[in-house]
Amino acid sequence: MSTHKNIDRICCVVLVLALVLTVLFMNGESFGVQAASSAPGYETRLFDTSTVHTIDIVMDDWEGFLETCTNEEYTLCSVVIDNEAYKNVAIRAKGNTSLTQVAQYGNDRYSFKIEFDHYDSTKSYYGLDKLSLNNIIQDNTYMKDYLSYQMMGYFGVDAPLCSYVYITVNGEDWGLYLAVEGVEEAFLERNYGSDYGELYKPDSQSMGGGRGNGGAFDMGDWMEERSQEEDSQSATQEEISSDGQEDTQSDDFSFPPGEGELPEGLPEQGFGGRGGFQMDGQLPEGDFSEGEVPSGNFGGKGGMGGGMGGAMGSDDVSLIYTDDDYDSYQNIFDNAKTDITDSDKDRLIESLQQLNDQENLEEVVDVDEVIRYFVVHNFVCNFDSYTGSMIHNYYLYEEDGQLSMIPWDYNLAFGGFQGAQDATSLVNYPIDTPVSGGTVDSRPMLSWIFSDETYTQLYHQYFQEFLTQYFDSGYFAEEMDRVTALIAPYVEQDPTKFCTYEEFQTGVETLREFCLLRAESIQGQLDGTIPSTSDGQSEDSSALIDASSLNISDMGSMNGNMGGGMGGMERPEDMELPDGMEPPAGSEEEPSQSQEDSSNSEEDGEEESSQAAQGETPQEEPPSGAMPEGGQAFPQDGSPPGGVTEGEFDGGTIQVFAEKSQNTP
Repeated sequence: MSTHKNIDRICCVVLVLALVLTVLFMNGESFGVQAASSAPGYETRLFDTSTVHTIDIVMDDWEGFLETCTNEEYTLCSVVIDNEAYKNVAIRAKGNTSLTQVAQYGNDRYSFKIEFDHYDSTKSYYGLDKLSLNNIIQDNTYMKDYLSYQMMGYFGVDAPLCSYVYITVNGEDWGLYLAVEGVEEAFLERNYGSDYGELYKPDSQSMGGGRGNGGAFDMGDWMEERSQEEDSQSATQEEISSDGQEDTQSDDFSFPPGEGELPEGLPEQGFGGRGGFQMDGQLPEGDFSEGEVPSGNFGGKGGMGGGMGGAMGSDDVSLIYTDDDYDSYQNIFDNAKTDITDSDKDRLIESLQQLNDQENLEEVVDVDEVIRYFVVHNFVCNFDSYTGSMIHNYYLYEEDGQLSMIPWDYNLAFGGFQGAQDATSLVNYPIDTPVSGGTVDSRPMLSWIFSDETYTQLYHQYFQEFLTQYFDSGYFAEEMDRVTALIAPYVEQDPTKFCTYEEFQTGVETLREFCLLRAESIQGQLDGTIPSTSDGQSEDSSALIDASSLNISDMGSMNGNMGGGMGGMERPEDMELPDGMEPPAGSEEEPSQSQEDSSNSEEDGEEESSQAAQGETPQEEPPSGAMPEGGQAFPQDGSPPGGVTEGEFDGGTIQVFAEKSQNTP
């Protein structure tokens, strides 16, 4: 026991100081003390959109890597990002149909995925673990993905960060790409904190999505299967007709607006939703092909929804509640991006049940977030999505039973999916029946908005806010001018681009005019001067905004033609198209894009979903001949690679000074 005569005073002083310090910590900002930022460093570095960033990929055998890209296997490399080098990171090509398209066209301009933590779980780029490098295929504007993500983020949606990067390989020009933040751990921590919820990327196993999400899909097999089903159904219908029975099947169906006819090689059937084939999203104009559509629900436990003529996704990817069986939701659970347990599965199924029953919506849906998501999503007319016939290209986030949507893959927005041509129909696409390939009711995450007048009014209110803030303010026009001026010199010199520079210029102006006309039409739909449903527009099309001067394919599309550059070559004579696919009508020599899935559905077909569902991805050992410590990648002889000089080690990276390419703007 202490016997110091001043011990009581000392204890009192210490106690007072502790109380003072506690007050300062709790009220630091009022005393001018600024809290340390919790934002990851990569947000203000690589994703600074005021500049075009540089990435140099350093690899010993680049040509060998390109030859095996379609295998989607990771390869060791180093990357130099804005003159900072990172060694021993992993890179692979990514995509779905884009992988085969790039290879077939004799072009090596693949999209890539970089994993900083693939070989070492402690490695990152200022906190970023995964990075996608999109090759901007089927987008003459170079802006569809970028603009869509920027609109989402501007309007308060939790969207991936993105920026433009000019890629070089071992110091040699490669091309202008879009860098996109991977929707994985770093994204979750940035948006939801370290105690984040569960993440899924629903996608049918037999259809679309790329690696891990339907990567086994084969266009030729699918076309043959559909043809056989069509023949069988035709025979059945003829038998029914011969018996004199009345045909009561619905012929109310549609494709993305303005196509006028079915894509070549596809069966003449409509796309339906769960249990029916009514198309709330169909437009009044267009010579839609007639076809008999089978009745009944062809969905089921994780299977293809709609059957022949139905939507190409399954009930679970539509977020339809079936029962409490885990197997009924395999296209969700098998594509989990976080480590999930049975308890997590039960919680999600319970939320889906309440969502479908439209009960306790405030508890099972992040109302504000989801409505904001659909405002922007429905503005940009992306039918390669949850509201299209494929029913994919979105992330589902769940936390404490509450659900929300995260946007992904918009390179076919603005009518690019399946080559929509009717600009007037697209510009006026109805905001209150925004589903192509099903009914609004067949999309539970959307239908609740229109089932309650309160939520419908909030949806309209947010749409008005979006138009006012983004368009009426002049922000959109300024942003288009800024981005065009920023990237134009890089597009012009891009040696591997999929279009000519002139096609880029035309595409940008078409995109600008489309967005302005789209905003004008939606304003009319909100004011009531233009019908906001497909039925209303069918009854009265007199007030629709005229966009007949626009050519949607000028912006690039699935069915559009590739222009100049390394990617803008004519289709090789010996290149085989999948069974049932033909070159675009009137263009025998120009290549036809795949009609079936978006090229960049990429994006997380590419994720290792099965591994994520089981836990963290196992760390792999770097291959022999790994790069030296310090982050810089050198050839075997120890000399610096071309265009990069050795720098000093600093915090896991090397500060380097890359010589600017002679052709870099």
